Amino acid sequence: MIPYFTFTAFYIGPVPIQIWGLFVATGMLIGTVLAGRLAKKRGLNSELIWDLSFWALLASFVGARLVHVLFYDFATYAADPLEILRVWHGGYSSVGGMLAASLVGLWLLKRAKVDVWKYADTAIFGLPIGLGIGRIGCFLIHDHPGTLTDFALAVQYPSGEIRHDLGLYLSINGFLLFAVFLLLLKRGVKTGTFIIVFLIWYGLVRFGLDFLRATDGAIVDTRYASLTPAQYVSLGMIFFGAFLIYKKFWKK
Repeated sequence: MIPYFTFTAFYIGPVPIQIWGLFVATGMLIGTVLAGRLAKKRGLNSELIWDLSFWALLASFVGARLVHVLFYDFATYAADPLEILRVWHGGYSSVGGMLAASLVGLWLLKRAKVDVWKYADTAIFGLPIGLGIGRIGCFLIHDHPGTLTDFALAVQYPSGEIRHDLGLYLSINGFLLFAVFLLLLKRGVKTGTFIIVFLIWYGLVRFGLDFLRATDGAIVDTRYASLTPAQYVSLGMIFFGAFLIYKKFWKK
């Protein structure tokens, strides 16, 4: 098991630097750099990838906040609407961020009148490593405790309980998926493969991991018909990925 330790912030002079935000920003930066390099290799405009990343990042924070407010803890925010603006208190949904970033990204690509399929596939290449790095921040602040277990990668919390830590698992998943992307890149796979693999892989992993989220008094996620909001989005990702396989590779 992994001993419990936490690292939430450090200071540069009087300015607090939040560890979670620092890792998320670092992950996005590295992911964009790698996507930009792939764009040049594919003969695409790398500057458009950077523009896309910037606006998608802003959209993701808004979407992550709104989905959390509406579907995870609506009663709290309805009782105190100003709490919605207190973003430093935390409360974000990663799948909400992905949805918002995807919608804004598609809109920007269509507006730029470029090949949406090629640019979207290139942009998503850097997403897994961005998620892998960003989720290290989640692990360091332990904001996604899971169910009790004796699994080797579980964390022993200060109470003595040994729990799954979903931040760690999602970080590992991001790095593993990026390794798969690198293998696919070396094989020279068709454009669109990164999109499809991401949708199905991430959807399946996230759907399964959310069953390990704590339900016994730790930080408990809201559920609808026994599933978290993220699991419903994950199912949508899986089905959409399967649809793209049919439309882009099987349909004659």
